[in-house]
Amino acid sequence: MHLEEDEQLARAIQESLNVESPPRARENGNANGGNMYQPLPFMFSSGFRTCAGCHSEIGHGRFLSCMGAVWHPECFRCHACNQPIYDYEFSMSGNHPYHKTCYKERFHPKCDVCKQFIPTNMNGLIEYRAHPFWLQKYCPSHEVDGTPRCCSCERMEPRESRYVLLDDGRKLCLECLDSAVMDTSECQPLYLEIQEFYEGLNMKVEQQVPLLLVERQALNEAMEGEKTGHHHLPETRGLCLSEEQTVSTILRRPRMAGNKVMEMITEPYRLTRRCEVTAILILYGLPRLLTGSILAHEMMHAWLRLKGYRTLSPDVEEGICQVLAHMWIESEIIAGSGSNGASTSSSSSASTSSKKGGRSQFERKLGDFFKHQIESDTSMAYGDGFRAGNRAVLQYGLKRTLEHIRLTGTFPF
Repeated sequence: MHLEEDEQLARAIQESLNVESPPRARENGNANGGNMYQPLPFMFSSGFRTCAGCHSEIGHGRFLSCMGAVWHPECFRCHACNQPIYDYEFSMSGNHPYHKTCYKERFHPKCDVCKQFIPTNMNGLIEYRAHPFWLQKYCPSHEVDGTPRCCSCERMEPRESRYVLLDDGRKLCLECLDSAVMDTSECQPLYLEIQEFYEGLNMKVEQQVPLLLVERQALNEAMEGEKTGHHHLPETRGLCLSEEQTVSTILRRPRMAGNKVMEMITEPYRLTRRCEVTAILILYGLPRLLTGSILAHEMMHAWLRLKGYRTLSPDVEEGICQVLAHMWIESEIIAGSGSNGASTSSSSSASTSSKKGGRSQFERKLGDFFKHQIESDTSMAYGDGFRAGNRAVLQYGLKRTLEHIRLTGTFPF
């Protein structure tokens, strides 16, 4: 009997020398996230052996050989659920064994949109997309299956929540909606704040330039009516006008019905040319910080025209305008609590939060995101232009940079 048991043990040891573990998967790779192991079959011990789990002698009985040690079958347990591992295969992370299902639940990434495990690709590797700022992870399929993005923060709409559908087809997440500026009158205190910001830089805009909040269609129509050349992003969100035309402006904050904006009230506004700038148009429904940065950008266009600057190349004009937008956002981030006049609407949580003297954690993060957007823009006019303009302002100061632009049409280097 003992001879037969010794032969079984010898065969088990020989098998343990021959069994190789699969190579460790790359980080963010293998569907199981780590090495897969196959414990050797239960054998009968015939010598002094200590269980790696309970540290007592195994004695004459069944044991399990794996991870360079021997175990009582009931002592070899999953690090997650603490139940014995009787499966043919198990997973490991570090020096800890897991049931395959427990390992997947703990380590396999889940999609932030559909909340399902992110599937593996044809090579058996986990492949997902992630927003560069928010680090929102999602299945690659959501980029082509019509999953909406917030028009402000760019995050994808999770399945368990619903974004607000604006009247012009854009979608806005509920966090961005909290501080959204929705009509022309609601934006006037923010406009005054931007004017004060420019005045603090000794760049006061003397002329009274109308500021109007508009829908996307009205903004596009106004852009087509301009004779002067503009350099726009694929999604235009602001416009500095020089021509006389009639613009449809949003008169009153629209009513919310469920997750949809209802009863948008607009009125025609006739722009007359009293100076080089007839109006500044801003897309409605964007958070206060984004609305303010767009306004600071467009106001720089107005300042350049009203001060008689020559026609500038796209990278110089858009670049210096982005520098001013970036400066305003930075000032808001530093201020922390923002302005007490963010909004005049009693229903606006932007107004409520500013009266309390505090900005939500998300709004602070949103400010960092808009700043990051300007800094990481890859376009030649807005991105490269901003970086060149920002370097010049940091090295020579804003006043000397603007003077150099006025004289040469270029940034100083």
